[in-house]
Amino acid sequence: MSHHARHGNKPVVTRTETIAQTRLFRVEQVDLRFANGREVRFERLRSSPFGAVLIVPMLDDTTVLLIREYAAGVERYELALPKGLIEAGETLIEAANREIMEEIGYGARRLTHLKSVTLAPGYFNHVTHIVLAQELYPQRLEGDEPEEIETIPWSLERLDDLFTEAECTEARSIAALFLVREQFAIKR
Repeated sequence: MSHHARHGNKPVVTRTETIAQTRLFRVEQVDLRFANGREVRFERLRSSPFGAVLIVPMLDDTTVLLIREYAAGVERYELALPKGLIEAGETLIEAANREIMEEIGYGARRLTHLKSVTLAPGYFNHVTHIVLAQELYPQRLEGDEPEEIETIPWSLERLDDLFTEAECTEARSIAALFLVREQFAIKR
């Protein structure tokens, strides 16, 4: 029996209302009625309708390119993978290639969608598509970054060292690096 069958019907959304809106975020209040009759009110964050891409750019079979950029949420620099929102009319693969051109100055001849992940699915609908980028070639596009982004090559064999770095805490990047390390470990 699948998880889905065990839980029966999904709760019914009886009402949604936008209770706050900014340039980046929309907060919704959601009223739900569960199959057992219980009614609850949740709040959730709504994000860009197109989602985001997070790219694992491989310089070669063992070297990933990380970026070090300022993260306003935690008020410090963060060591992570290049990422950005998908723009209207773009496929996730096109968005991934554009983002690495803007952030690390490379394009990729091979782009593979590995997995789509959520951040905090209990209250945030944002989806990030993890894309593996291989066969890189130099190509820079002008991005919207307020300062030049530092690019740091890192060996997949030294990921444990990376995870002990105080600047490496971004969960999507850590998950993506584990996915890619598994993929390359199988091939070696």
